[in-house]
Amino acid sequence: MIQRAEQANIVGLRSKDFVQWVEQNIDAPMKRGPGGAVLKRLKAGLVGEFFNWAKRNSTWPLVFGIMCCAIEMAATSDPRYDVERFGVIYRSSPRQCDVLLLNGPISLKLRPAVRRLYEQMAEPKWVIAMGECTICGGPYYDSYAVVKGAYTFVPTDIFIPGCPVRPEALIDGFLKLSAKIKAERIGWVRTKKGRLVSAREGQLMDMVKGEYTYEVPQVRS
Repeated sequence: MIQRAEQANIVGLRSKDFVQWVEQNIDAPMKRGPGGAVLKRLKAGLVGEFFNWAKRNSTWPLVFGIMCCAIEMAATSDPRYDVERFGVIYRSSPRQCDVLLLNGPISLKLRPAVRRLYEQMAEPKWVIAMGECTICGGPYYDSYAVVKGAYTFVPTDIFIPGCPVRPEALIDGFLKLSAKIKAERIGWVRTKKGRLVSAREGQLMDMVKGEYTYEVPQVRS
């Protein structure tokens, strides 16, 4: 049970309980008072624009190499490509990251760990699927032990096809993510083919029976 502000020991709270404590003891009183309208105007105005600029220019991915695409991920930080000039800085802790960069085939044993890393990341957060193995299973699609795409258990925002993905393509993926974050205020992004996709939500298949994933039925001839 979440205690009142003067009684709670916030140091011992878990992250989920801490967020709930902040909403009850800080956010709710401020929104009820006259400051709520002021905060709403600030978020919609210059302050909101500043935070949006900060988010899209400081996308910090998690250093999480699964397979061969991780070598291409590492190559984007070398002097030739220098992805850090776009504000992309790799971090080792999910609590300091806002982008989960997945690169390689995800096995059924690895899937709960990836989901746990995603849940440990603070909001706002995004997911990038790098390479065919992460997007659909790649050459291991017919394997019983490989997940048929990261989008089945984590909401994926950007898909970067390729096997392996070149550093230039990964940089383009981060630029696409930056454009998506910039379009969060209008709520949608128009693709090259004219389709409208959500700028606020990632793609996620429907969950079945509370499981992490829904395996795509395999059609065999």
